Formats: sequence, C-alpha cells, structure tokens
Amino acid sequence: MESGDYDPPLAPGLLIAQSWQATVILGALTLILGLIVSFHPGGSLNVVAVLLGIALICSGIFHLVRIFGRGEAHRVWLGISGLLLIVIGVVLIRHLHLTFALVGLYVGITWVVQGVTALIAGIAGAGGEGRGWWIAFGALSVIAGIVVTATPVTSITVLAVLLGIWLIVIGFFEIIAGIMLRRAVSTAAHPVRPEGLSGTVV
Repeated sequence: MESGDYDPPLAPGLLIAQSWQATVILGALTLILGLIVSFHPGGSLNVVAVLLGIALICSGIFHLVRIFGRGEAHRVWLGISGLLLIVIGVVLIRHLHLTFALVGLYVGITWVVQGVTALIAGIAGAGGEGRGWWIAFGALSVIAGIVVTATPVTSITVLAVLLGIWLIVIGFFEIIAGIMLRRAVSTAAHPVRPEGLSGTVV
C-alpha cells in the first residue's frame, strides 16, 4: 500500500488547538451580539420582527407554488393559506409594534400555560418530594406570564435586554474557557522536565 493511500487522522493536540480557537471566536461573537442586543434592544427586535415577516412570506410563497404540483389534492386550502401567510408577513413587516405585541402575547400565554401545568403537577403531588418547587415555579411563571401578557411591547423590550445580558455572560465565560484550554494545550506540548534529569539516553 502506498503512503498516499492512507491519510492519518488529526492528532488530538491539533484538534484541541482548533477547538480552543473556535471557542474563543464563538465567545467573542456571542459577547458582541449580547452587547448589541443590550444597548439596542429596539433595533434588535426590529430585525427579529422583519425576519419573522420574511419567513411567513416565504412560507406563503411555498404554499402557492405547491398549488401547481401534480396530484395535489388540497389546492384551494393551499392557496388560501399561502395568501394569508403572505398578507400576515407583510403586515408584520409594515407594523413592527404589532409584531412586538404578538411575540409578547405568545411568550406571556406560554408562561401562563406552563405555570398552570406546574401548579397542577405540584398540587397533585406528581413532583414527589419536590412538589414545593413545582408550586413555586408554577406561581412565578403564571405571575410573569400575566405581566408580559398585560404589557407585551414593554415586556418584550425588557426581555430583549435580559437576553443581551445573558449573551454577554455566556460569551465572557466562553472566552475564558478558550483561554484556559489554550493554556492546557501549551502545557501538554511543552512539559516541564524534573531537574537533574537528562534528555539523552545512554
């Protein structure tokens, strides 16, 4: 077998070296994203709202294209749903405050449902010894859901700021982890020899 027929796998040290670099880069990007979202939550929400509207428009176009497919048995419903998705997408892009309200309502209602479920599980004793935690979590989730549902636009802005702070924290820890991994690679590549030992073999 010729030497060119076999490609040896990457050494573990090389893989680790590449992983620490990727970790630092990912951490820096996460940190930058967190700073942008924290200091410009309105602009970040605008981008999310526009992307959501574009996604709905693309989905509507996809439904309309399927009408012309052979053997399609639901052309009417596909056409109606496609047109509705396109209209909703355009409305969400043109009226961003409406998008914020819808997203806030979705988050609030989800938290209320989640909290009610946790309360039922805790009261029924499904959580076992941790039923107290289930009840506390359910109550907090219901309260937070009601607050977000009552003021969806303001709440979604506050949530965006909190998300930005969370991304900053995650990015910072990822950068620290990458630096620590780099030090581990450097130590493994250049081990410290005990004093008094020679590197030559007799």
